[in-house]
Order: sequence, then structure tokens, then C-alpha cells
Amino acid sequence: MQYNLLMQKCIELARQAEGMTSPNPLVGCVILDKEGNEISTGYHHKYGDNHAERDALLKLHNGEEKEGTLIVNLEPCSHYGKTPPCADLIIERGIRRVVIGMQDVNPIVAKNGIRKLKNAGIEVIENVLENECKALNEIFIKNMTKNEVFVALKTATTLDGKIATSNGSSKWITSDKARDEVKKIRNRYDAILTTSSTILADNPTMAHRKKIILDRELKTNLEAQIYKEGEIYLFNATLDMFEGGINFIKTPLKNEKLDLGFILKKAFDLGIKSILVEAGGHLNGEILKYTDKIYHFIAPKITGDNSSLSCFNFRKIDNINDSYNFKITQIDTFEPDILLTYYPISK
Repeated sequence: MQYNLLMQKCIELARQAEGMTSPNPLVGCVILDKEGNEISTGYHHKYGDNHAERDALLKLHNGEEKEGTLIVNLEPCSHYGKTPPCADLIIERGIRRVVIGMQDVNPIVAKNGIRKLKNAGIEVIENVLENECKALNEIFIKNMTKNEVFVALKTATTLDGKIATSNGSSKWITSDKARDEVKKIRNRYDAILTTSSTILADNPTMAHRKKIILDRELKTNLEAQIYKEGEIYLFNATLDMFEGGINFIKTPLKNEKLDLGFILKKAFDLGIKSILVEAGGHLNGEILKYTDKIYHFIAPKITGDNSSLSCFNFRKIDNINDSYNFKITQIDTFEPDILLTYYPISK
């Protein structure tokens, strides 16, 4: 039996909880009876809730899962965490076959869940749609393998790569459809990051549960829209305190700018596992070397003005071979705009 379509369904189930499971991965599960009929589905709804396998299995009460097949995009856990081990429940419920998308990269789990299932006499089929399963949990994989925050960047430009005119006019480059998609993208990440320059120029709300603001000289008005909701981390060069609902974090300077390496490490230490950067060309450029993924909205407009502001504006090079290189992995349309999703080829 080919399990690709069922694994794809696991991925789609898992995506329903985007932004809700951190620091845990996104996981979906499908269960078949011994004749191969689908009898239950489940997914990890939010951090602290039942894992996907447990969510699916606990919907069944009459033993119809016995000698059946369980499909899941990530290796079942074998340890006690917020919930008991899923591998133990799978064994207890008499599942005959488990189909897995990818091994867990968490060193506590890695291969232990598979080993436990095999030792119980369960057939295990591995690496079904492995690349797609890894893409689904790219944040979790980086967190676990590198102990670093996953950094994504969103920008919106004209066809000639401009984010605003020379006097700062930028509302709106893209359409309502594109901006609605940005809201969905934000929800996938633990925090959004922006700068004092963006706040002073646009006074954005950037609705989100956690916000990281870089304001070296504390120029922004704390009554600005962006401070009105969410958990705020204000990285600056002078203050280290908590006041008025804002976490002021004193940050060392590097080349007279806030040290981005320090900021990203501090964010990870604070439990922030993923960040979406929404800023201007200078910060976009400076943070490129830390960036794992880029969402680039492009509107069918041309400013034709060399003095308009560019989306990546941070250095001067003489040789085109010194350019940063990327791989475009997806192109979506939000009429009349497009969204390019791309990753650095090397960092």
C-alpha cells in the first residue's frame, strides 16, 4: 500500500496548529483499521495538549484499531513529557504497523520510539515523504539540532525592489489579499522583530503575541501602536529592567549597532524559538546572514526612482559573484501580487 497520500493528510492536519505548538513540533496522525479503512485522525493542537497519536487513538473505544496501521509525520515519542509516551500507547492499543515520515531530531526521542515499536513486534515503515515532513518542522529541526532560533524575514516590494519612496511613502505597496496572507505568516512564528526606524516611519500595529523591538537609543514613543498589545522585548543600549509591561534588555554594540548575534541568542534563551523579521532595508540586509527563510511579496509596480528605499540595502560590492545566493522553493499568487518563498543556498 502506498502511504504518500495519507502522509500528506498528516501534514495538512498538523498545519492546523501552526503557531500553537511551539516549542513542540507540528504533528498529524491518521489511523486505519486492519482492512485499511480510515477510522480516526488527530493532531497536536497546542503545546501541553495530547500529541497527535494520542489525540487520534483516544477517539477510538471499541478496539477497531487493533492490528491496524497508524500513520504519523514524526517518530512517536518514547519518553514522559507533558504527556505519557505515544509509543507505549500505540503498543498497548495493538497497532500492527506504524508509518513514519521522519525520525525525531530531539536527542531524547531520536530512534528510541522506533526501537521501542520494533521491539514490540510492530512493523515500522520509515521516511515516507521525508522531505515534506522536514519542511513542515523546519523550525523544530533547527531548534533541536543547532540550539538556535529560526529566523524568517518578510518583505514587500515593487518589481524594482523598492519598499518605499525616498520620502517614506509605502502604504500600500501590496494588495489586501497579500496583507491578509502576512497575518497568517506571522501566526507561524513565536515573535515578530522590527526596529525603531520602522516604528517611527510607519507606526505599525503588527498584531502578535510577542514582539521584539530594536531601539538602540530608545527613540520610540512607548505609547505607539506596536506597544499596545503582546509581550514586548525592547533591546536597547542602556536599560536592563522590566517596567510598564515591557522587558528592556541592555544589549552590547557591534560596529556601533545592536549586536544581532546577542539578540538572537538572548531570544532563544527566553524561549522564543522562531522569529519573523519585518523591518527596513538596512536591518533586512544586516540580518541576512542569520536568516533561514524569506517571504518576498512583489507588487506589479515600478517606482523608477533610484532614490526610493530598497528592501536589502546594507553594503556595496564590486563583483556580482559576491552576491548572496538563494533557492526559490515556492511561488504563490495573491492577485495582483506574487509571493516568492526562498532559502539561502549557503550561509
